[in-house]
Amino acid sequence: MPQRFGINPVTTLTESNCDALVLVSFTDKSTFTGSYEKYAKPIEGQKKYDVKFNKDGGLMLLPESPFKRLVYSPIGPVNRDFDDIRNFCDAAVRGISRALKAGSRNPLVVLPSASDIPAKYAAHFDLAIVLAVYQILYIPLENREYKSVKKVDSLGFTNFASAAREAEVLKLANAIECGRAVARDIGGSDPERMSAPKVVEYVEELFKDTSIKVQVISDLKVIEKEFPCLAAVNRASEARHAARVIFLTYEPPEAPKKNLFLIGKGVTYDTGGADIKSGGIMAGMHRDKCGAAAVAGFFETLDKNRPKNLRVFGAMAMVRNSIGPNGYVADELIVSRAGVRLRVGNTDAEGRMAMVDILSYYKEKVVTENIANPEMFTIATLTGHCCMAVGFNYSIILDNGQARALSTAQRITEAGDSVGDLFEISTIRREDFKFNEGKSEYEDILQCNNAPSSRTPRGHQIPAAFLIQVSKLDQHGINSEKPIAFSHIDIAGSSGPFPGVPTGAPIGALAVRYLVNQD
Repeated sequence: MPQRFGINPVTTLTESNCDALVLVSFTDKSTFTGSYEKYAKPIEGQKKYDVKFNKDGGLMLLPESPFKRLVYSPIGPVNRDFDDIRNFCDAAVRGISRALKAGSRNPLVVLPSASDIPAKYAAHFDLAIVLAVYQILYIPLENREYKSVKKVDSLGFTNFASAAREAEVLKLANAIECGRAVARDIGGSDPERMSAPKVVEYVEELFKDTSIKVQVISDLKVIEKEFPCLAAVNRASEARHAARVIFLTYEPPEAPKKNLFLIGKGVTYDTGGADIKSGGIMAGMHRDKCGAAAVAGFFETLDKNRPKNLRVFGAMAMVRNSIGPNGYVADELIVSRAGVRLRVGNTDAEGRMAMVDILSYYKEKVVTENIANPEMFTIATLTGHCCMAVGFNYSIILDNGQARALSTAQRITEAGDSVGDLFEISTIRREDFKFNEGKSEYEDILQCNNAPSSRTPRGHQIPAAFLIQVSKLDQHGINSEKPIAFSHIDIAGSSGPFPGVPTGAPIGALAVRYLVNQD
């Protein structure tokens, strides 16, 4: 892994030069194969005298071994109705965490034997384990800038099915983790370190001399003209927090067979605006930029992987939803880029405002340039309703008609299931479009009702319909001459705990879907 993310490159560690052997065991019978069979007996002996060790594993001292520390981390059963790939990930996290707590600086993680893995998990169980370990070893950006710090000196993985598989997994894991680390840097850093102008500096430095092209719009007059809904959110912010629109482009070396468009919500801090977040719920709102952070992270993954036939366009809508005399307020009438007159109902519904004109911009690009096979996404920590609906470990994905015809949500969900980046599929229905219709002859669309999304029935589906209506993507449904696939991804639940470190969702799922499971 790159030094800047606090992890040294994966090295060739063996039992002779590691200082902790972390055995991720598939069965609770410790049936290790090959050279690891010799550890089954001491592990079984430990189980006789430690009931907790039998279930959760733990640390054993092996004085005669060169590494001294053996960490046993059982996966447990994986054949029940509710089991999923996270059983493997959890075992890896427990194992590496225990090794670090014991003082290990050079751990070697032993994967379960591929021959023991049920078919359901066979495709990417090894990748999922490596990614779970990497998540633990991430060092926050501010910590790295304060002083040179890392959690391990070197790290190894072993017991892959073959040398070729090892190379394949580590290359892909490196690309995904580089992207997730970028997403954590931007999404997790505080609102001053990652203000909109500071995000520009970070992204420009990150992609200097790479395959990623960066274009930044910082002129507020241009933003007001081209992206009026985003400009409205920006009005109360001073210069050091002024909005930026960051465009990213990856052009493949060969003719593209598919074109992705990713738009990320980058609200660097969400006070709620004039509809201020009260009652102590404002803390943690620096994480409202995790959608845009995920877009930047996915481009880092693209640069490390460099697919041959996939072209990707990305946009980061960076803005602070501040409080001030110039701030936009409920009751205002604003005309979107697509010419839709909307009435503001709640200034705390700023995420849909930040993204919708950029969605419209990309829609125009697809139509005017006749771009083939487009798939468009908005990615955002958009609604509290998302968390109420599915909890705090899942992204929600909603397809329009054309995306549903392509099975976009199903395929991304399957990809995420294989590496522990989990999704729930939701549906946009006619009630959601009806809800947004203007309530008087003044407006075409009501931007939001006056209640929080978590207290509004269908609170995560309604904003997805808003994005379609206000961008006029509804003119490109399955009944049109130019259908455009669009999916909205709400990562409010999956972006990670606060306090805590962001997860980097949904980069893992998108990478497996579009870089591995290619059409």
